[in-house]
Amino acid sequence: MVGWEKFNRISYRMIELAYINLLWIFFTLVGLIAFGIFPATAAMFAVVRKLIRGEEKFKILPMFWTLFRTDFLKTNGFGLIFLVISYCFYFNFYFLQLNSGELQFLFPVLIFILISSIITLLFFFPVYVHFNLKFFQYIKQSFLIAITSPIEVITIGALAVGIYFVSTLFPGIIPLFTGSVFAYIATLISFKSFARIEKKIGAPT
Repeated sequence: MVGWEKFNRISYRMIELAYINLLWIFFTLVGLIAFGIFPATAAMFAVVRKLIRGEEKFKILPMFWTLFRTDFLKTNGFGLIFLVISYCFYFNFYFLQLNSGELQFLFPVLIFILISSIITLLFFFPVYVHFNLKFFQYIKQSFLIAITSPIEVITIGALAVGIYFVSTLFPGIIPLFTGSVFAYIATLISFKSFARIEKKIGAPT
C-alpha cells in the first residue's frame, strides 16, 4: 500500500510538471517569445518552488498567470540585461577574431565574462524566486552564489546538457518535460547553496 501511494504521488507530480511545462511554453508564446521567455520562466520556477516546499494548496494556472503578469516588466528588464551581455560578447568575439594578432591577449578576459554570465544565468531564476532583493542585487547574488557553489553549478549545467540531449533523442518530451523538469531539479540543487548561505547569516530557509 505504501509503495502504491508513493507511485501515485510521483505520478501526480509528473502530471503537474507536464502541466507547468505546457503553461511555460504557452505564456512564452503569449509574450511573443522575446518578451515572454523571462516572465514565463520566472513564473515556472516560482510555481515549482511552491510545489517543492509543500506550500498550501493553490491552483497552478491562476498562480502562474499572476506571477507572469506582475513580474512581466521586471523580468524583461533582466532579460534585456542578459541580451545586451550576449550581444556584447558576440560583437567583441567577432571583433577579436578579425584582429586576433593584435588583441589576442583579450580572449581570456572574454572567456571569463562568458563563463561568468552562464553561471550567473544558471542560478538567476532560483535566486529570483527565493530571495527578496533589489533589482541589481539579483544578478550580483546569482553570481556570488554560483562562484561559491562549484558542485551545484556543474550539476545544474550537466542537467541542462542532459535534458538537451534527451530531448533531441525523444523530441516528444519537449512540450511536457523539459523546462519544468529542469526547473524542478535545479531548484532542489540550488536549495543546498541557499541553505549554506542562510545558515551563515542565520536566516530561515
